[in-house]
Amino acid sequence: MGLRHHTIIVVPHTRARFRKWRISNRQILGVGTVLVLLLGTSLFSTWSFFTKAVDKRQLAELVDENQQLRAVNQDFENSIRELKGSLTEFEQRTHQLAIVAGLDATDIAQQSGVGGGDLEGRALDLTSQLDNVHRRLQEQRYRTAATPTISPVRGILTSGFGFRADPLSGERTLHRAIDLSTAPGQPILATADGIVLHAERSGRLGNSVNIAHGYGFTTRYGHLSRFTVQAGERVQRGDVIGHVGNTGRATGYHLHYEVRLDGQPVNPLVYILDETPRRF
Repeated sequence: MGLRHHTIIVVPHTRARFRKWRISNRQILGVGTVLVLLLGTSLFSTWSFFTKAVDKRQLAELVDENQQLRAVNQDFENSIRELKGSLTEFEQRTHQLAIVAGLDATDIAQQSGVGGGDLEGRALDLTSQLDNVHRRLQEQRYRTAATPTISPVRGILTSGFGFRADPLSGERTLHRAIDLSTAPGQPILATADGIVLHAERSGRLGNSVNIAHGYGFTTRYGHLSRFTVQAGERVQRGDVIGHVGNTGRATGYHLHYEVRLDGQPVNPLVYILDETPRRF
């Protein structure tokens, strides 16, 4: 292909002379190539500038976020470490409480391994143990409240539990209670929490009060001058239920006091913890 030429003519608006140039296709190609290179270089420079600026800004943000995540992670690890320490302490205290509550040590050891080593499992296991301890302590509290543990009056023991010579007939009989002599009108106290079954005059015992305490315990108080409770009334240990008298089959002012467990008479002195009555 031969060398070709082109003529460029510029015609002005005025009457000035027109101008013309004669250029070859090689010259046109060279000028076009230079313009394309210049445009490409300019576009690449612009793209590179903005790209680098964005990359630096994003990199700085990523570095800052990474530092924040490390700080949060460190705080989280510290919290977990403190939580594990507190959980271990709570487990030890719960174990001690369980022993005090009377739970079997073997059962406690088996329960301790149920939840596994993770925090959630240990927390669930600890909750279960605390529930067991709470139930056992509640049961002990109720049983303690239902157990006769105080003397119903302050007086002198004139007749103990067991066989004796009947003070009126002289015959050898089983005395299923204790007799406590004291001044007439002295207040008589309920020896445990419970519900009054009877408050009435009852033959040989005269004015008497029967109380059901739960867990198999019942108590009876006889020869009262009067009673201050009625059937169905709930009483607590230490409440006044009547006053000392000599009603019924009695030889003097005293209190006839019985304790029964599962319907069987037991020695009341075994259960009096506050002050053992003196023997006459």
